[in-house]
Amino acid sequence: MTNLNARLTHHLAACSVAAIAACSASAVNAAVVYSGVVNFAAAVDIDGLYINVETNTLSNGPGSGVPGWDVNPYSSGGGMNFFNSTGGGQMRYPSVTSGPAGNLALGTSIGSTGSFNTGTTGVVFGSAAGNWQYSAQNVIGFRFVAQAGTTHYGWMRFLMGAAGSSGTAMTRTVVDYGYESVAATSILAGAGAVAPAPAPSPASVPGPLPLFGATAAFGWSRRLRRRTLQTSKQPAPDTTLTSCKLPA
Repeated sequence: MTNLNARLTHHLAACSVAAIAACSASAVNAAVVYSGVVNFAAAVDIDGLYINVETNTLSNGPGSGVPGWDVNPYSSGGGMNFFNSTGGGQMRYPSVTSGPAGNLALGTSIGSTGSFNTGTTGVVFGSAAGNWQYSAQNVIGFRFVAQAGTTHYGWMRFLMGAAGSSGTAMTRTVVDYGYESVAATSILAGAGAVAPAPAPSPASVPGPLPLFGATAAFGWSRRLRRRTLQTSKQPAPDTTLTSCKLPA
């Protein structure tokens, strides 16, 4: 009985440690607030799209339609600009200290050590590191002041359409975004986003041999042969399987 009690005590202690570890991991993951896939197209005009990331509210202008908005991408032409809320801004590409929002690689750290644009300068499209790309996804880092008055950091992904010019309707779609719920805490670009599981390929679907094993398949074959001999006078069974802004 003493040995049994000791084993039970050890088991319960181990379970407690595991539960605490699981709770701690959940607490860390819960700090990142993810929008889910929104796929919201921004209007191509001077108002653009207003986004309140805390309430997950997106609406094309005017800004009065989204109280407490945090991010405002806009353009009346073929580029992309950002208008900033008080205390807001978009992070420049790492090591860049002037100019507009950079196109960040997934995994880039976004936080207080970054350099943030607070003007309305249009983003730069091109082939250099940090430049935006047409007909592709682009990621920004941003900061905003929450309703509680604290500064938070986040990331936002855009799907840009083909190159346009003034007066054309080049698409600018917000795909998704995430932010750190803990104030003054950095976040990695793309953190919290969940990628869909790939569909299984035909090669990954198990056949008879992998599923049952060679021994089981051999036994099945012997039973089938014996049954066939016993009913040789009967027809053979069918074994076939079926299967205030500046203009942009």
